[in-house]
Amino acid sequence: METINPTNKVWSREVGAAGKRDLWSSMRRGFRGRCPRCGEGKLFGAFLKVDNRCSVCGLDFTPHRADDLPAYLVIAIVGHIVVPAALLIETDYSPPIGLQLAIYLPLTVLMSLALLQPVKGAVVGLQWALGMHGFDGNGPERIPPAQAPPA
Repeated sequence: METINPTNKVWSREVGAAGKRDLWSSMRRGFRGRCPRCGEGKLFGAFLKVDNRCSVCGLDFTPHRADDLPAYLVIAIVGHIVVPAALLIETDYSPPIGLQLAIYLPLTVLMSLALLQPVKGAVVGLQWALGMHGFDGNGPERIPPAQAPPA
């Protein structure tokens, strides 16, 4: 089944073994807050709330399981930027502690808030590209119920 979006791009509804999902473009689209499949629909309904489905191509976002990974990644990224900068400034200039706190704490909070949504979008894009969880087309509704063993 094919779908045509308003910009006349055609894609298949479900990408299977015949089609390959591009990892980097999916993550880049998610980082920008766009649907990992079409790159046009919005991924987020609120700041960190992933929408239920893409408004353009209809991709179901509910199978995503980003959980705490985006927060861990943001902590690692911000820590690798702020800590070396703080050490460099401390060793070269030795500013007062109050000034350091007035700079590093807001910088850390602002960088963390600025990166949290894009990193979560990239994680959702990664999960879609790799077919993780329900993004492989085998969601819980498509798995047949287990049958009882014969007595």
